[in-house]
Amino acid sequence: MRHLNQNELEAGLDEVRRAPADQGTLRMIVRRPGVDRREVFETGELSLADGLVGDSWRTRSDPRLESPDPDRQINIINARAIDLFAGSPDRWSLAGDQLYLDFDLSDENLPPGTRLALGEAEIEITDQPHTGCAKFRERFGIDVLRLVNSPHGRALNLRGVCARVIRPGTVRQGDLVKKVGSIATVAG
Repeated sequence: MRHLNQNELEAGLDEVRRAPADQGTLRMIVRRPGVDRREVFETGELSLADGLVGDSWRTRSDPRLESPDPDRQINIINARAIDLFAGSPDRWSLAGDQLYLDFDLSDENLPPGTRLALGEAEIEITDQPHTGCAKFRERFGIDVLRLVNSPHGRALNLRGVCARVIRPGTVRQGDLVKKVGSIATVAG
């Protein structure tokens, strides 16, 4: 697979920026049952304890912590961004995220504390960074890695965002995704 160069990536960003800001779509659900393993599902269960049921999130804990970080329970990527980086939907799951949304994930649109309803579930965007790594570079190219980790790429959250489950429930490909407020509006 040929990786896109910086000019090709920049040319594709307008489509990413056109992602819906208030209501979008859940395009893909991916479980990671083990290192470098991916399973794409049409339906998944989001759990308060396990994140995406069947995913290996609980065993991927940060060695500095005594338990898995609940603020990194769910990884989300913009479906338009991964389509640009991967070249085709059959390569999307290589990103390693669990939820692929046609939705504006930028800091401006989804600051930490923003809540999203999808299917029967609700998740909350956390302040944990989601950045590109060596595996991401290997799969999608050095120019993609530079872009997602650049200040511009970080502001757009091109690599994605982290979230935690607030209300468990079933999610399905094609489900509507919509903002339902933020921790500040829910608490206030």
